[in-house]
Amino acid sequence: MVAEDPPQVQDSNALSDSDVLDVTQELEELAIDFITQLCRATNTSKNAVDATSSESEGSSSNKPSIHLEMADRTRTSPVTGSYSSRFITFPKRSSNASVKLAQLFKVVDSMHEAVIERVPVTKRDIYYRDVPLFKDQRIVDTIVDDVAASLKLERSDLNVRATSKGIFCGSTLSIYLSSGDIVCGNDSEASLIPVGEEVKTFNVDEDLAWVLIVEKDAVFQTLRHLNASNHPSLPGRGLLITGKGYPDMATRHLVKSLSDSLPQTIPIMALVDGDPYGLDILSVYKYGSSRLRHENNKLAARRIEWMGLLSSELAGFGIDKDALIPISQHDEKKALSMIQRSQDVMPAKWRKELVHMLHTRRKAEIEILSSPVSSTPVSSRGCALLPSSVAEDDTFQRAPLLKYLHIKITQFVNSARKQH
Repeated sequence: MVAEDPPQVQDSNALSDSDVLDVTQELEELAIDFITQLCRATNTSKNAVDATSSESEGSSSNKPSIHLEMADRTRTSPVTGSYSSRFITFPKRSSNASVKLAQLFKVVDSMHEAVIERVPVTKRDIYYRDVPLFKDQRIVDTIVDDVAASLKLERSDLNVRATSKGIFCGSTLSIYLSSGDIVCGNDSEASLIPVGEEVKTFNVDEDLAWVLIVEKDAVFQTLRHLNASNHPSLPGRGLLITGKGYPDMATRHLVKSLSDSLPQTIPIMALVDGDPYGLDILSVYKYGSSRLRHENNKLAARRIEWMGLLSSELAGFGIDKDALIPISQHDEKKALSMIQRSQDVMPAKWRKELVHMLHTRRKAEIEILSSPVSSTPVSSRGCALLPSSVAEDDTFQRAPLLKYLHIKITQFVNSARKQH
């Protein structure tokens, strides 16, 4: 099956002349606002010095200052649901106030150049243009998203791309790029997910049966070595994807595209740690990020279903509670914060699992399935979850994670086919 021009993916060179003009004007107005305030503040300060030249130094609180209004992506208006505002003020007592302004306008200058020249720039590119100024890649990442949110634009409108880190494994997927190149998936090797702006279309084989998003790169690599995307014990051919923790934009673009394009008979599942941070990563895929709320409509893949790992289910897989990891104060704080989220982005099942985690003071990482267990998984009624032929299979005994996936993926695939 072919999915042409995924709705959330835009060609990096697709900005029209009017788009370029509008975006350029927005960026230039930000710079002009700063320069205007700077000139006004300079003149006011000079006049104040002339008027008080015979007096001692006055209060510094009367000195003119510059205030640049920016979106505050940490807070939203309870009325409109849009971002609240914050101000970058200069001068301030903080010694790095001038540095922050320099960082801001270095990024704005790079955006302006990328839009005018119609040559895309990555966040990494911007960082390496002045490493001594930025010192940390995360500073550039934050400023880029702050500027986009403040101008009510998407990052792609500013011709800025995020550096891709996500990978996929599975010969059922081929991605066609605007450059004419093709990224062909492989069952035994990982392929880098291209940034969304480079994707023209993609092709998915008709026999794709399931898609699994894995939180951790280490677990992804284990599954790749097991040839999980084409393993005979799993129900049909599959596609493995990982964003290596919190997903980058390219990974979210791909997952969203698959979510919009694949038939409902193909389940899209997520395997994350059974802890608050694993659930938060799942939430980013499914509901979007609070700090990129202005782009969530094009990134949130609500079709994703939570496969696991659930700490509450592990007893049924022969894993004792004592084998689980005690939760930390950070885990507890994160869990309590997530429980307070709206029901729109916190399903009852997730909330119940977080409460169970807080009650037992234990969490489960996916790696707990990486070591063999002696007992056959049993249900709450004491019945074996696997046929004896499967339970005794040497492959499953050596790879309990594969046994877990056999059970869970089969359940999701059968459920999807019955419902649709």
